[in-house]
Amino acid sequence: MEFKIKTGELANHKTPCLVLGVFERRKLIGPSEAVDTVTGGKISDLLKKGDLDGEMGQTLMLYDLPGLAAERVLLVGLGKKKDFTRAAARKAIAAAAPILQMARCVEATLALHDPLPSDADLYSSLRDMVITMEDRLYRYSQTKEDKKAPKTPLKRLTLWIGSKEDTKEAERAAAHGSAMASGIALAKELGNLPGNICTPSYLAERAKQFGKDFKALKVEVLDEDKMADLGMGALTSVSRGSREPAKLIVMHYKGGKPDAKPVVLVGKGLTFDAGGISIKPAAEMDEMKYDMCGGASVFGTVQAACQLELPINLVGVVPASENLPDGAANKPGDIVTSMSGQTIEILNTDAEGRLILCDALTYSERFDPAVVIDMATLTGACVVALGKHPAGLFTQDDKLAEEITQAGEAAADRAWRMPLWDDYQSQLDSNFADIANIGGRDAGAITAACFLARFTKKYRWAHLDIAGIAWTSGKEKGGTGRPVALLTQLLLERSGALD
Repeated sequence: MEFKIKTGELANHKTPCLVLGVFERRKLIGPSEAVDTVTGGKISDLLKKGDLDGEMGQTLMLYDLPGLAAERVLLVGLGKKKDFTRAAARKAIAAAAPILQMARCVEATLALHDPLPSDADLYSSLRDMVITMEDRLYRYSQTKEDKKAPKTPLKRLTLWIGSKEDTKEAERAAAHGSAMASGIALAKELGNLPGNICTPSYLAERAKQFGKDFKALKVEVLDEDKMADLGMGALTSVSRGSREPAKLIVMHYKGGKPDAKPVVLVGKGLTFDAGGISIKPAAEMDEMKYDMCGGASVFGTVQAACQLELPINLVGVVPASENLPDGAANKPGDIVTSMSGQTIEILNTDAEGRLILCDALTYSERFDPAVVIDMATLTGACVVALGKHPAGLFTQDDKLAEEITQAGEAAADRAWRMPLWDDYQSQLDSNFADIANIGGRDAGAITAACFLARFTKKYRWAHLDIAGIAWTSGKEKGGTGRPVALLTQLLLERSGALD
């Protein structure tokens, strides 16, 4: 979608649809009050008929209002003024998006940020508008005919601001929001693709195309022979039960100074996870195509960084594999040797994500990273602990934990810190190897993070368990694109793009 900024008198602004906000008890304020005055109080008169009170998410389309250049006016309920926060503003935008589509508006103008939410500035408010609108308008159509697709979809969105002096800041917000939204959409699309299409080889080809699309990006793909030569016995063991060969995808974005240490993002890329010999129950196993959402979020974040040409060095690492039962597959009790030299007893073959991640984390040492952050749909235990709202954040680095948490808050893509104490490490003891790949039922998300921590001692590191946030189950199931917004926010801050 195309985004642009405009100032000036709203009444004179030609647009197929002007979107204005109304607080509860039919309270007009800012742009809506000004437009009402131009119409001679026509909006106030219509509201008195009771079709819209201003409750959160209510909508009312008005036509042929006198004194306006706009063809239509869409009123959106903003709820109580004292409760108008960023979260409330996003709900209002989400309510407006499908109405604009149904109205067959190719272009629309939003004037919902005045007054600003109580916890937002102009930049964050406008960026939220862009991201939320794009998020709500996303439609999956690659493997089905989208019969409900709008015949005249919304293609251009104008963000109206009251002061011309704010134009530069508004343009920056729109550019950042657009790049973040595109990255989120890519992560959604990759997660939503079925496992017979989105294979490790498919992801590798998408990465190679990235390398052609962006000059600052260099892509390399390691095959199983190369991984075996490097001693990645943990990663390559997982794909033995599949006919699809594993790939280690490495994307180098060089936007910073040549000697600047890179941020390394490592994302679990299990394109389908049946559990291996420790096979999963059949119910909802189809959702295991989403087990590569960690890798998908790396793709989305790398794309956002390239699109914005951020002045930072970034490496995206995606270990990609399938985990299926076969005569050659890992068996409970098998012992494999990781790239780090540590031996691992596989007590449960369904705890495979940590096996492919641990070798990718060891491989990341060669980049002399400023920081390494991995993300993975790693444990159902994290969903039980935190639900579907925040990602689970694990790190022994207090400053890094604060940085990630604050980035999540700023991006409305939250993470919540969980303990990573050495007390839990004993649960991973094995009689036959250096480490077991599971630690029992207790604290499953924590022991999974403890496992990864054993392979990250040579650099600053954090782990995000995104099992609860990466997709939505049920009738509306699909990828969410999280935590692309959080990761992009962190890169924006580290690169100085927000200064």
